[in-house]
Amino acid sequence: MKKVKRSVWMLGGVLFVALGTIGIFLPVMPTVVFYIAAAWCFSKSHPEWAERLYNHPKHGPHLVAWRDRRAISRKGKVSAILAMSASIPFTWFVAGFPLAFIPVGVLALLGPWIWTRPE
Repeated sequence: MKKVKRSVWMLGGVLFVALGTIGIFLPVMPTVVFYIAAAWCFSKSHPEWAERLYNHPKHGPHLVAWRDRRAISRKGKVSAILAMSASIPFTWFVAGFPLAFIPVGVLALLGPWIWTRPE
């Protein structure tokens, strides 16, 4: 049973790394958020893989800041708020009126939470 759990955590980590890597190329997908989830999964299955993420030259400092202080950089906060804000007119245009309230709700709930995290 322990081996199955370890395999599930590893699979989750690999999936989140894949999603985070896609986020490098697609501006609507986050990167660091998925890498944070991957590091968490790897810490339960392969801690050495989590350390590789924490030591990454570009994304590692963001992951370590979150792990150690639950902190988000100012640039990360602004980017997240802007992306959520941009999703409102995009959703309105693509999906129509009632569904545009979904990103409004997400922004209203998560925007203040993100903004109040330490830097």
